[in-house]
Amino acid sequence: MKRVAVYCGSASPADERYVALAAETGRTLARRGIGVVYGGGRMGLMGAVAEAALDAGGEVIGVIPQALVDAELANPACSELRIVTGMHERKRAFTDLSDGFLTLPGGVGTMDELWEAVSWAQLGYHAKPVGLLNAFGFFDHLLAFNRHMIDVGFVRPAHAGIIMAEHELDLLLDRMAAHEPHVPIFAMKAGDL
Repeated sequence: MKRVAVYCGSASPADERYVALAAETGRTLARRGIGVVYGGGRMGLMGAVAEAALDAGGEVIGVIPQALVDAELANPACSELRIVTGMHERKRAFTDLSDGFLTLPGGVGTMDELWEAVSWAQLGYHAKPVGLLNAFGFFDHLLAFNRHMIDVGFVRPAHAGIIMAEHELDLLLDRMAAHEPHVPIFAMKAGDL
């Protein structure tokens, strides 16, 4: 993986472990020679990932909608800052510019980005790894819900392993680097569905 799209919160929770986790993620990616593609903001976990990656000599590409630039939320320190018209174009750029997706704790926007990466992998719009860093058990309930969708039959067995979840970043990045694509829906016949 040369670059990963990092999805995480633009907020800074009171629990300082989350910002520290984001900074460590940025440093680790830079140390491994993996560039960061992210939402282009300077606030919260997003800003911490970018700042730490840049400080460690890493590449950071920010992709941010014009409306957030107008609100003075853009991070001008990025190696490259791409300004787009809206969120759909932003998420398409994340997919086009990255070799995988790494999700850290975050809120609604982070969940939107994660589920789109999963959905697009399931369909066959991309064949890239989708990693979930379940630090501090943050995603325990989400992973249980995903398991429930699999158990009920709303997620096909071929797609049950799309989300790669680990508690430790290095282990997760190793799994993502060894990713083998599954059979997407677009490659299946009606009888397989």
